[in-house]
Amino acid sequence: MLTNQDRRLSVAPMMDWTDRHCRAFHRALTGRALLYTEMVTAPAVVHGDRERLLGFDGLEHPVALQLGGSDPAQLAQAARIGEAFGYDEINLNVGCPSDRVQSGRFGACLMREPELVAECMAAIREAVAAPATVKCRIGVDDQDPEVSLFATADACAAVGIRVFIVHARKAWLQGLSPKENRDVPPLDYGLVRRLKRERPHLNVSINGGIASLDAAEALLAEADGVRLDGVMLGRAAYHEPAILGQADRRLFGEAVADIDALQAIERYRPYMAARLAEGVALSAMTRHMLGLMHGRPGARAFRRILTVEAIRPGAGLEVLDRAVEAVREAEARRDRAA
Repeated sequence: MLTNQDRRLSVAPMMDWTDRHCRAFHRALTGRALLYTEMVTAPAVVHGDRERLLGFDGLEHPVALQLGGSDPAQLAQAARIGEAFGYDEINLNVGCPSDRVQSGRFGACLMREPELVAECMAAIREAVAAPATVKCRIGVDDQDPEVSLFATADACAAVGIRVFIVHARKAWLQGLSPKENRDVPPLDYGLVRRLKRERPHLNVSINGGIASLDAAEALLAEADGVRLDGVMLGRAAYHEPAILGQADRRLFGEAVADIDALQAIERYRPYMAARLAEGVALSAMTRHMLGLMHGRPGARAFRRILTVEAIRPGAGLEVLDRAVEAVREAEARRDRAA
């Protein structure tokens, strides 16, 4: 069972990004961060190819399944299926602003229906022994966030939900694209801190605009007598994944050495070799690694080799070896010039 300490750092569910290969790669960098699946809709889980949608490698634990939907009975059924697959947490998406999600009456538009969210969460909680959690926005469109956030949290808390991950921005469902909704609405970290201060019995993690572990540490520090329970990294963890190699030491307080980019590749190799043997394309795995060498000599060559060569039919780990060698050579040139 996940503890409060386990939630100090999580990696956000991100569509088309945090698939099983991405999660296995991130696990090569951090043993402690809680990882999330991409959002999977409850109807897809109930009626679709479950192994394709939900299958994952045991090395990914702890890993949470994020569901999308608004039908309590269907969500309960999907949650039971997810728990049977071995997920450590079942999370409901109350934050995605895309048009497709809105048309299905789930995601961020549910911020307008806190009682329905509570019904969904009650059904999930009753269906599974794993923790049932909510990821939400602070509000949508012309809602007053001071009302909408607390209404959602209080309605869910009334049915026994204790864990909330709050993206500290409104979502504008009309007029902004999903991409713009990640940047344009202003952040309100203070409101998330207020939720924790006024509802201290809730476990509250904060998400949105957190670009570094320095920022994560600052948000986890006590301020005005309030200490948030966790931070969730999104694009920073994906585009500069090497920062996760410091997380176990810096955020979880473990007496361990940091994992650098080259070590992470060696730790990821056995997983990649196993998937290649199953017929998975190399590019399906290396696409998540393109930012790994960010800021290092040879980073551009590393990205180019993986981008161009990994998509070729039959590409294997020798492509990764060439990309790594390009970095080693660039670093050796730098050292000789120093």
